[in-house]
Amino acid sequence: MKKLFSVLKYTRNYKGYTALNIVFNILFALFSAGTLALIAPFLELLFKTNHSGILAIVFKGAPEFSLSSEYFKTAPNYYLALLIVGYQKTGALMIICSLVFALTFLKNICRYFAMYFVAPIRNGVMRDLRNRMYKKSLDLPLSYYSEEKKGDLMSRMTTDVQEIEWSIMQTLEMIFREPLTVIIMFSLMLAISIKLTLYILCLLPIAALVIALLGKSLKHASRKTKETLGGLISIIEETLGSLKVIKAFNATGSMSKKFEETNQTFYKQSVKVYRKTDLASPMTEVIVTGILMLILFLGGKMVFNNELTAAQFIMYFGLASQLIPPIKQITTSYNNIQKGIASEERIDKILLADNLIYDKPEATELKQFDKAIEYKNVWFAYHKGDEGYVLRDINLTIEKGKMIALVGQSGSGKTTLADMLPRFYDSDKGEIIIDGKNIKDLTTVSVRKHIGVVTQESTLFNDSIANNISFGLENVKEEDIIHAAKIANAHEFIMQFPEGYKTNIGDRGSKLSGGQKQRLSIARAVLRNPEILILDEATSALDTESEKLVQDALINLMKNRTSIVIAHRLSTIMNADEIIVMSKGEIIERGSHSQLIALNGNYKRLCDMQSFK
Repeated sequence: MKKLFSVLKYTRNYKGYTALNIVFNILFALFSAGTLALIAPFLELLFKTNHSGILAIVFKGAPEFSLSSEYFKTAPNYYLALLIVGYQKTGALMIICSLVFALTFLKNICRYFAMYFVAPIRNGVMRDLRNRMYKKSLDLPLSYYSEEKKGDLMSRMTTDVQEIEWSIMQTLEMIFREPLTVIIMFSLMLAISIKLTLYILCLLPIAALVIALLGKSLKHASRKTKETLGGLISIIEETLGSLKVIKAFNATGSMSKKFEETNQTFYKQSVKVYRKTDLASPMTEVIVTGILMLILFLGGKMVFNNELTAAQFIMYFGLASQLIPPIKQITTSYNNIQKGIASEERIDKILLADNLIYDKPEATELKQFDKAIEYKNVWFAYHKGDEGYVLRDINLTIEKGKMIALVGQSGSGKTTLADMLPRFYDSDKGEIIIDGKNIKDLTTVSVRKHIGVVTQESTLFNDSIANNISFGLENVKEEDIIHAAKIANAHEFIMQFPEGYKTNIGDRGSKLSGGQKQRLSIARAVLRNPEILILDEATSALDTESEKLVQDALINLMKNRTSIVIAHRLSTIMNADEIIVMSKGEIIERGSHSQLIALNGNYKRLCDMQSFK
């Protein structure tokens, strides 16, 4: 039961709206019951034709209030008799009809306001959940995403959040409005006939068991469907980002087949979910109708045996028949809540994921970088507890203003080593120190403020050139953006666009060439004016002309800065103060270009492979 209502935890910030929704739902239930309660005097008015009998009821006096069934049987008759004596039958009939209309009007007003106040809850929870999930996705370390599909994460942030929204509305109705309506109906039915109501109560557990089994099955099916949807979105995301490769390798057929197979699985699973969902309402109605027929039979016998009056039995049957809508709604709500629980579990996998990279409470800011960066006995594995270390016992000192180059075969650990400085990953053993302070004792934001990153694959956004250059910064002057672009050799090609710096570059910079993208990335780094630069194979994917322009831009960028350069083209790092040669996560050689050539080791072999002396 605790898990059943767990989705309500998302409404904590909306206690006022929730309280108002509950109040109006309660009033709705009371007015609904009041409308039905007036059936009794209406029927009595129709069946009583003996005026002397009516006077006799009045002369007996008002019955003393109690919670007994006898009171609820006699009280309506007494007050009806008063109406008839005071206003005659026609007047009494008019009063009862007016009361029924008034209660119906109030009931629907309350229903509207209940839904009115649930609207900000539903949409507010969706907004808050998306905000929390997006912020969490930004806070989680990069290692988390190596284990997850992007499409599945997107599905959790969209369809699963939508399911939670619907589930919350259903839960609020299931907890308050519908159960209260059922309780009031049952109370009135008990007041009319305890014996007949006990028969019904004996049959309800059977219906509850059937509903519970269906709900459990629906939850399992819903979870599988959402996982498949995540896979489907992943395929779409991969396809849109790889269209050129797919077409070049004539893989459109295989990708279509993969998509269609996953889509067919999703279709089959969705059909199962909808069928199970749609089964709940008619199945409940059949069960309740069976119970009503039993009431009709047993109640009829009680009328024959003078245990109930005809008017009481008709009212009892009317109350029982009015139980069908709320019970059906409870069943539907229960099954929708099961789907919501499945979505909640998927959402919690993100929200409750451990963020292994965080600031200590006592963390201090890195005000400025003055001396050196040190890697001391650093070990790292992507999977914690894994013996397959990507970095092994790294010891490295990078003095301020120096250029360090990392070279080695793919998979040797170069990029991982550089990525640990801005804390994209944290070491398993050892420590990384800036000016004598362990970076784990510094705030992550302050460390990253001193670092600029330019990668092999330029990451640009569907925005203007100016906004891409000033990305992450606020209140940047236009002249500063232009100055950064000039240093990066980007100003000339930018001004060739009709809208200049206001030009939208498309999704991931699709309107630009590789060299243009890279120069914008360099301009972005220039504008930040970082003291430390990480250049990850920044020219390896460019043609000769573009490489020359980018290389000149990088030289401008690296002036008077501490630089960590990762390069496959060894010609770009021959002037490095120190070259670090890596293999299988270890440093195997270090020294200047000339020293390493003289060593006649791995570096010399790599140079020979590139025909570079």
